[in-house]
Amino acid sequence: MNLNRAELLRQLDEIFGPEWVKTSDFDLQYFGKDWTQVFQPNPMAIVFPSSIEEVQKLVQMACQNEVPLVPSGGRTGLSGGAVAENREIVIVFDRMNKILDFDITDRQVVCEPGVITKELQLFAEEKGLFYPVDFASSSSSQLGGNVATNAGGIKVIRYGMTRQWIVGMKVVTGTGELIDLNRGLTKNATGYDFRHLFIGSEGTLGIIVEITLSLCSKPRDPTVLLFGAEQMTDTVEVLKAFQNNVTLTAFEFFSDKALNHVIGEKNLRRPFETHPSFYVLVEFENLSEKDLLKAAQLFEHCLKQGWVVDGVISQSSRQSQNLWSLREGISESISKFSPYKNDISVTVSRIPAFLREVETLVNQAYPDFEIIWFGHIGDGNVHLNILKPEELEREDFNQQCRKISQSVYDLVAVHGGSISAEHGIGLMKKPFLHYSRSDAELELMKGVKRVFDPKNIMNPGKLIDI
Repeated sequence: MNLNRAELLRQLDEIFGPEWVKTSDFDLQYFGKDWTQVFQPNPMAIVFPSSIEEVQKLVQMACQNEVPLVPSGGRTGLSGGAVAENREIVIVFDRMNKILDFDITDRQVVCEPGVITKELQLFAEEKGLFYPVDFASSSSSQLGGNVATNAGGIKVIRYGMTRQWIVGMKVVTGTGELIDLNRGLTKNATGYDFRHLFIGSEGTLGIIVEITLSLCSKPRDPTVLLFGAEQMTDTVEVLKAFQNNVTLTAFEFFSDKALNHVIGEKNLRRPFETHPSFYVLVEFENLSEKDLLKAAQLFEHCLKQGWVVDGVISQSSRQSQNLWSLREGISESISKFSPYKNDISVTVSRIPAFLREVETLVNQAYPDFEIIWFGHIGDGNVHLNILKPEELEREDFNQQCRKISQSVYDLVAVHGGSISAEHGIGLMKKPFLHYSRSDAELELMKGVKRVFDPKNIMNPGKLIDI
């Protein structure tokens, strides 16, 4: 860093105005971290830009003086990607939160990066359309962060990841240059599509300052089935039965232990009297009476095969929401236990063998820890959560969990999977990236970063080092 702190703060005041540069201990702690709660934030300052021009001025100053920057959205990330622990300037996008344009013909909407995911979903609904990327943190996550981490969620089986819905973006690179990528085109065969480099780059290549997203038609009469199953691998058999016979929009699973926490925390009722070990939540488009009849027949088939032991089907949109709340309330309900999270994935065809091996490994390694399973079986993504015992110090707990994580990642590598399905790499999984990326890929990733961020000021220390 080529500037002393006083001179740096003076220049920040000139760019943003003194009221939008925060340096109090509270602000530094609050805006310098994300949901991981593992790393100690230690930023130098927090800034709140209101325009692309302000972001450019900041990056140009930072590049000239080699000042590190950390972009911060809704801070709902679970990999430490938005943590500032080395005297960085944190860029908070709460003021850049406008929906700038909408075109009904193109079904495209132009947004600033600070737009909350839920706000876009509600905007699309007002226009008779649908934005399908959805997850538990949609009421607080921001679109810029979603794009930077290629967020997934509960609808991926039908609609894909965030990447599928980005048709354009404006980015300020690590040198302060503004580039306009793809410009909303559906067809554009003009060489390298840099848009896809920035999607999932975790802020290490540049700052996303504007996003053009596609919208689609709303699903018709989404209906929810909730099944109980005794074996985790039975959930995959249910998936096989349903996926070629009805139009699935979601296929989720969670354990009875997870459900117990949700019920206790939210004071909800159990979905049925039995207490199976696992649950499967199936959402499908109920286009006609034939679809509902087919779903009922599939349930009977799964019951006869012994894959499920109980079940219920929603009779209204309210009942659908109630069943969804059992799944979507899990992360919040277990957060007080400081869970050690593992977000992993393999191809769907490998899920049965993979789940058997991981479950055996985890049960042997953690006989005294409570294990909470949930996730998106329909797209091969499972979330393994280990709850911290009250008497165990957090660092000791994390250290124990990190040891077994390497064994879990060994299994991920054997099955050709990913050590991070949708939460990103950040700081948490950076030491383990080689389990999913070859040496050649890692070197190419470093080369890409050098092109877009030659001074290494863009979220340095995250994802990869150069």
